[in-house]
Amino acid sequence: MEDKAIISASLNEVRSAPRKMRLLVNLIRNKEIQKALDILKYSKKQKVSSFLRKLLLSVLSNWHRKYPNLSFSDKKSSLYIKKITVNQGKTLKRLRPVPQGRGHRIRKKSSKILVFLEKR
Repeated sequence: MEDKAIISASLNEVRSAPRKMRLLVNLIRNKEIQKALDILKYSKKQKVSSFLRKLLLSVLSNWHRKYPNLSFSDKKSSLYIKKITVNQGKTLKRLRPVPQGRGHRIRKKSSKILVFLEKR
């Protein structure tokens, strides 16, 4: 196995604004994977944290698939989130009717998340 093996996973078109995602992403950046999962489990932002937890479990599964010969407990303790980015995805544009025949725009934003794991 390489010393600096990197595994990635991505999640596209998450129906949550990138600004809200970044609040939690900044908490888990450069943390060990188990500590990051615990932070997300007890976070008050349940909708956003559930997406991020699923993504972290997915990247952990990718790691397990690529390196099956390592024991699972060793992987969790030595893996950390090297890089995690949140970018804006597609925006759904809607109109909300308001009085006097007008319409106000509503922009429903989505996010794209990319995670890289690395072994210490």
